[in-house]
Amino acid sequence: MRAPHHVSTHPYPDQHDLNDPRDLYDLHDPHDPYEVPGGDEEPWSPPQHRQGGRRRRRGRFAGLPFALKAVMGLLVLAAFLTLADRWAVLYAEHRAADALKNRMKLTAAPEVEIDGFPFLPQLVGGRLDSVKVTVPDVAADRVTLASVSATAHDITLDGDGPTSVRGARVPELRGDVLLSFADMNRELGASQVTFTGAGRDRILARGMLPVAGHDLRLRADVRIGRDGDQGIATTIGGMRLKVGDLATYRPGARASEGLHLTPESAAGLARETRKVRALLGVPSVVRRMGVPDTTVREALSNDDKLAALTGSPDFVHQAMRVNLLDLTLAHPEVLDRLGLDPALLDALSRLTRPVLADQLSLGFQLPEPPSGELRLRDVRVEKEGIRVRLAGRGLAFGD
Repeated sequence: MRAPHHVSTHPYPDQHDLNDPRDLYDLHDPHDPYEVPGGDEEPWSPPQHRQGGRRRRRGRFAGLPFALKAVMGLLVLAAFLTLADRWAVLYAEHRAADALKNRMKLTAAPEVEIDGFPFLPQLVGGRLDSVKVTVPDVAADRVTLASVSATAHDITLDGDGPTSVRGARVPELRGDVLLSFADMNRELGASQVTFTGAGRDRILARGMLPVAGHDLRLRADVRIGRDGDQGIATTIGGMRLKVGDLATYRPGARASEGLHLTPESAAGLARETRKVRALLGVPSVVRRMGVPDTTVREALSNDDKLAALTGSPDFVHQAMRVNLLDLTLAHPEVLDRLGLDPALLDALSRLTRPVLADQLSLGFQLPEPPSGELRLRDVRVEKEGIRVRLAGRGLAFGD
C-alpha cells in the first residue's frame, strides 16, 4: 500500500521549521569565515567580578607592613580613649558645677574647667592637677560680685573611689573678684547714679538723686581701699547736691557745708529788692552774712542804701555764706520768697553725710571659709569695675 504523500502546511515552505531542534544545526553555514565550529568552542561561564574584587582588596591590605597596621590600630584606640577621657571630664565638670550651685545657693550654676590630660588617671589617683571655677552673680552686701574666678592646683579628692567623691582639699588658690560698674549702676541705680573709674583707687559718682519729689544733681568722689584682709572700704568725699541753679547742698556741720546759694542765684538775689528785704529781716541771717546792724537798718528803710548794699562786690559772697537750712523751721516765709520748697529743705536736713555715704558705699566683706583662709591681696579700679585679687590656703570643700 502506498504511503500517503505529506503535504506541508507551513506558510513559508522554503524556511525551516524552527520548532524542530534539528533544524538549528541546519542554520550553520560552513562557508561563514567568522563562525567557529561548535566543536572548538569553550563552555560559557558567568564572569567572577565580585570574587576577583575581593581578592584584589585582600591583596591591597595584605601588602601593608605589619608595623603600619599596628600604628593604625593604636591611633584608632587612642582616639576612642581620648573621646572617653573628654566625656568623663565633661561629666565631672557638670557634677561639680551642680554641687557648687546647691551648696553655695547660687542662682546659676558656675563654670568649672578641669585642666590636665589625661583626666581618668588623675581621677583614679585621687588628685587633680588644676581646676578653674568661675561663679557669676554672687551677692556681697549691697552689691553683686559680677564675677568670682579662682584657680586651684594639686587638689586632693576625698572619697572611696572615682565614683564616690565627697569633697576636695585645696592647698593653694588664686583668683580675683570683679565688681562691675554696669552691675553697680543697675543695682544702685534707684538714684540714677552711675559709677566710673578715675584712677587706680578713685571712682566718680554722677547722676540724679530724687529727694522729696525733686531730682537733684549729685556729684561725689569715692575712694576704694582694703579693709583688713577680707574687706573693701569706701570713703565718700566731695559730696554735693545741686538744687537746680538756685542752691547747692553739701552734707556736714561745717560753715562751708549745708545748703548755700549758688553764685548765679546770689547775684540774681541782689537785683530783687523784695527778696533781699526778706533775707535781711532775719537777724541770724544778717549775723551769718557779717553785715553791720546799722547798715542793715539803713538798707531796710532806704532804697538807695539798699541798692548801695546789694551793689557792693562783697554782697554776693556774703549772701552765699548763709546756710539756708537755718531758715527751714524759723522762717518758712523767707524760703518761700526765695523759691525753695520747705519739704525739700526738710528732707535735705535729714540727708546727713552718713546717710548719703551709705547710699554710695561700695564696700563688702568676704565670708569666712569653713576651713583654711581666704584673703584679699590687692584692690584696684579698672575700666570694667573694681577688681580684687584673692589668695587662699588650706581650703576644704564638700561634705
